[in-house]
Amino acid sequence: MGRHRLFAGAELRALRRRVGLGQAAMAVRLGLSVSYLSQLENDDRPITAAVSEALARTFPLDWSAEQVDAGALRLAAMREVMADPLFADLDFPEGLHRAVEQQPGLADRFIRLHAAYRQAEERRQIADDAIASDVPGGGRLPWEEVRDWFHQAGNYAGPLDEAAEALAAELGAEPLSEALIEGRLKMVHGVDTVSAGEEAGSPPLRRFDRARGLLTLDRAMPAETRRFFLAHQLALLEFADAIAGVTAGADLRSAEARRLLSVGLANYAAGALLMPYGRFREMARMLRHDIDRLRRRFGVSFEQACHRLSTLQRAGQRGIPFFFCRVDMAGNITKRHSATRLQFARFGGACPLWIVHEAVAIPDRILVQLAETPDGVRYVQMAKGLVKPSGSYARAPRRYAVALGCEVEQARDFIYADGLDVANASAATPIGISCRLCPRADCDQRAFPPADRAIAIDPDLRDVVPYRVL
Repeated sequence: MGRHRLFAGAELRALRRRVGLGQAAMAVRLGLSVSYLSQLENDDRPITAAVSEALARTFPLDWSAEQVDAGALRLAAMREVMADPLFADLDFPEGLHRAVEQQPGLADRFIRLHAAYRQAEERRQIADDAIASDVPGGGRLPWEEVRDWFHQAGNYAGPLDEAAEALAAELGAEPLSEALIEGRLKMVHGVDTVSAGEEAGSPPLRRFDRARGLLTLDRAMPAETRRFFLAHQLALLEFADAIAGVTAGADLRSAEARRLLSVGLANYAAGALLMPYGRFREMARMLRHDIDRLRRRFGVSFEQACHRLSTLQRAGQRGIPFFFCRVDMAGNITKRHSATRLQFARFGGACPLWIVHEAVAIPDRILVQLAETPDGVRYVQMAKGLVKPSGSYARAPRRYAVALGCEVEQARDFIYADGLDVANASAATPIGISCRLCPRADCDQRAFPPADRAIAIDPDLRDVVPYRVL
């Protein structure tokens, strides 16, 4: 059987115009000659696997998986594997695309082996983190089990996401208004919505009386939070069977963890309902992931928009691989997910050099940072301090910060990278996961020595820390 030949000159030309490049600039980006690019655009030559891979790598949000054949996807995966700092001392094979074409089975096995290695390293890191932080038996609390379940799922729940997108299309408004959601709750599920304030004592943010069909919301909450809780209640009722099915199939140890997962899945579906996948991804690309513009467009909070960006993991329609976290005033990571190679500490504090810690103390201001982890991977991240009002002087407001970032290769599609010198490796702040796991020996911000390294103490010599890491 002959090999499939891909002619996509019109798509290639449309892509070039969409990103605002002339043929010469486009050729430079792809590593091609101008004449070869012209032949591709005029369908005089087919797009090879190597060219498709270059397009997917250079324009990850614009060259969709449907346009890339299996060989190009395999080659892209192999290039990502070979970019791992684990192989930094190896010469990059010039004929990699030819090797992948000639030995596809071997390439697939190598890619799976590397994925298994990454998973094993992550599990080892969890164990090391637990041991170094004196967590008894390395046991996980129910909320930690649920947090790790979402991480293993890639922070994407396909059936719920698709069902929420279909319901949003049926409701037919952008953004979804409170009145529209309340109307659906009343007409389809017989649920009335009321607000409670100080006269009710100290009401919870949300309370649902199933017997009476009554949803009570705290009057003091911001409009975005109120809309989210309405969407949460609608998701619980509309997608009850789907949520129950996912929960039943989850490998969780306790009933508490399963109940927490059900709540988490309803929250996920609420975000997917307010920010439908296809439309949200399209707008995120168009606005270069400008959070403030996205949140206004969809009527959500800054944190909700950041979190939603970290869930865009649908096969064939992926968004930028982001990491996302929320950090409180004490430095605790209370929400996290990473679709990048960066992982977060599960126990103990995070690296003090992350910009997110500074952002907690400076609310309503966006900070940006170019950072590099010990494995040599560089990231662009933005962080913003947020204050969630309590509605009463007697109750302190919640103060925390959120951070969103991507690997430097995606910087051109991330508006917050515009003022950073991403090409200058020396401009990156050297960060780690946590002090107990970070191998850097010369960090002035170190709080603890690394758990797997010996230290030397000289009573006649004192530097920033009173020991030297060996």
